[in-house]
Amino acid sequence: MPKLSQRGHEMPASPIRKLVPFADEAKRRGVKVYHLNIGQPDIETPETALEAIRGLDRKVIEYSPSNGYASYREKLSGYYARFGLDVDPGEILITTGGSEAILFGLLSCLDPGDEVIIPEPFYANYNGFATAGNIRVRPVTARIEDGFALPSISDFEALINERSKAIIICNPNNPTGYIYSDEELESLRQLILKYDLFLFSDEVYREFAYDGQVHKSVLELEGCEEHVVMVDSISKRYSACGARVGALVTKNRALYATAMKFAQARLSPPTLGQVLAEAAVDTDEQYFQKVNAEYVQRRNVVVEALQSMEGVICPTPRGAFYAMAQLPVDDSDRFCRWLLESYSCEGETVMLAPASGFYSNSELGKKQVRIAYVLCEEDLRKALKCLEGALEAYPGRC
Repeated sequence: MPKLSQRGHEMPASPIRKLVPFADEAKRRGVKVYHLNIGQPDIETPETALEAIRGLDRKVIEYSPSNGYASYREKLSGYYARFGLDVDPGEILITTGGSEAILFGLLSCLDPGDEVIIPEPFYANYNGFATAGNIRVRPVTARIEDGFALPSISDFEALINERSKAIIICNPNNPTGYIYSDEELESLRQLILKYDLFLFSDEVYREFAYDGQVHKSVLELEGCEEHVVMVDSISKRYSACGARVGALVTKNRALYATAMKFAQARLSPPTLGQVLAEAAVDTDEQYFQKVNAEYVQRRNVVVEALQSMEGVICPTPRGAFYAMAQLPVDDSDRFCRWLLESYSCEGETVMLAPASGFYSNSELGKKQVRIAYVLCEEDLRKALKCLEGALEAYPGRC
């Protein structure tokens, strides 16, 4: 049998999806599974976006340009202007989801053996895409005791060497829900200028900021035009995860031209997804106000319930729709699997994402889980009741 690649061997499994077979088996046994493991909201996609697909009058679903339809990029430029961001349509490259934007950005800026510094816990696919490019991830650890605030700049500097090329942040953060302050972003601005690094900022949750928090884009950082790459997506903004439309935004022309070569190699981003995305830009502001209010309510339900459980630590997230919690268990991977294989409460159980996959060193996430509060309040309350009972019954409780 031919030998598979070392790259494939090292590719990490998704902490979000790796337990799916156990969830499927639980469902076959008749157990209802509440999915809090994945950021798939039950919020309805805006009607204006759906109507664009229903009313599509085309006889051929053709390739789009490799950087996306000009009409969509122009509308997206106007969308960014609402936030005070001066982005030319020619600085936007449309991608197959935000994931492809991350991959194109990494492959355009880093060579095999180069290093990228990422605050952990981090979105697990950063690690996967870095592995695919033979890029080394150097983690700098944020602490649950600090609410997952940005680690000190001295911690970043301790990792910088001749192979360091970039820093990746997610703001608002997946998986922690943390929003970086102006002061934290300013400290990163000074750092990337001092060491001549790229700064990738995944901003796909920009609309979801709570408790008076205001999201600030890295595109607003003064003097960083050649250093900054912003990653965007419609998946969460319009609850359109399956449309698979994202964007890489940069004012660095050489970087854009390089990413464009990768874009040409994969031909084009999704045609139907862009039709939906272009129409979605016209979504009324009231949609976001309603959605944000819904997520705040859901967050409060989840965090209050978790903080009331004995032995559980859960900082209050200020953005996105995730909460990271530390549980009184011996091993979160084992616990999450046990929930699906061996536990049910009145015929129901809950699926969580073990946090081991959100850390470079899995031991750091051994007792933590990520919870996506993407279900309606009634379902969340039932899921949390299951979780509370499971923590009491789990044989590996600490």
